Amino acid sequence: MKWEDNVRKVVPYVAGEQPNKQNMIKLNTNECPYPPAPGVEKLLEALNCNALRLYPDSNTTLLTEALADYYNVKKEQVFVGVGSDDVLAMAFMTFFNGKDPILFPDVTYSFYDVWADLYRIPYRTCALDENWHIRPEDYKQPNGGIIFPNPNAPTGLLESLRVVEEIVKANPHVVVIVDEAYIDFGGTSALPLLEKYENLLVVQTFSKSRSMAGLRIGFCIGNEKLIRYLNDVKFSFNSYTMNMPSQVLGVEAVRNDAYFKETTQKIINTREWVKKELAKLGFTFPDSMANFIFASHRSVPAKEIFRALRDQDIYVRYWDKPRIDNCLRITIGTDEQMKVLIDFLRQYLSDK
Repeated sequence: MKWEDNVRKVVPYVAGEQPNKQNMIKLNTNECPYPPAPGVEKLLEALNCNALRLYPDSNTTLLTEALADYYNVKKEQVFVGVGSDDVLAMAFMTFFNGKDPILFPDVTYSFYDVWADLYRIPYRTCALDENWHIRPEDYKQPNGGIIFPNPNAPTGLLESLRVVEEIVKANPHVVVIVDEAYIDFGGTSALPLLEKYENLLVVQTFSKSRSMAGLRIGFCIGNEKLIRYLNDVKFSFNSYTMNMPSQVLGVEAVRNDAYFKETTQKIINTREWVKKELAKLGFTFPDSMANFIFASHRSVPAKEIFRALRDQDIYVRYWDKPRIDNCLRITIGTDEQMKVLIDFLRQYLSDK
């Protein structure tokens, strides 16, 4: 017997490419193109470095309270983690421990099956329909839990609150997780459903709409019992999961609601302009309500366009996977960045 026989072997999640080139246009990882709230930068400059020798608040008290106030819930209903990936991983460990498979869409965030394999959770994928939407009836079979993004990634499509509630209501004996990483770009959150369903957990992040992907802040909101169970797992895993600067700067980001709404509206406006321009160029795409567009061209393969863009230091996301191998996920950048993208595509496609 070799020591490798006892290694847990999994196929890891593959993140988007992280190039670091001067004058590049990076539209492949759904980051916000605008800086965090102005107060965040000022507070960062004023941080007392001497405080870094001390352990951070393991309960993330100030940030938890700020989020509870902002979303009008009890602080006992909020759990904070190191990015929404950390929150979701904790939720997988905490709530998905039954014998029946958990359910999630076949075209979705590609970390879900990685966590399921890592934690040895059985799972089954449910195929999106021909228009990339969830079929609620697929989630009414026996299962050990359910998770899906809304809006979905990488399609950007938003499911109505009616569809979300239909799934939650049909599964009172398991936890249903709605991953709302992109909800701030035009969707309606499932948070109001928390008053009716104790099995619902809503997860959000600071990485997209709050321009703080580098600080790794995520959170979820649910009933108090769900949050207690999550904290039990967290404190059995690592008491000090979130560093002090992230906690302090996260609070400041929540406080500046005007800047948050101004920034998300800029992205929405740019997204709608890009949709029109891509359509003129022969692209088709679901009607995204996220900060990206999932586009395919009527005659030119996505992989070919991906390579042509990359040669110009314009980075978008491409997956060589069934059903989506002719699609590009294009993050919405600034107006200037998107004009460069559209201008290049117009010239490139006209030469075909």
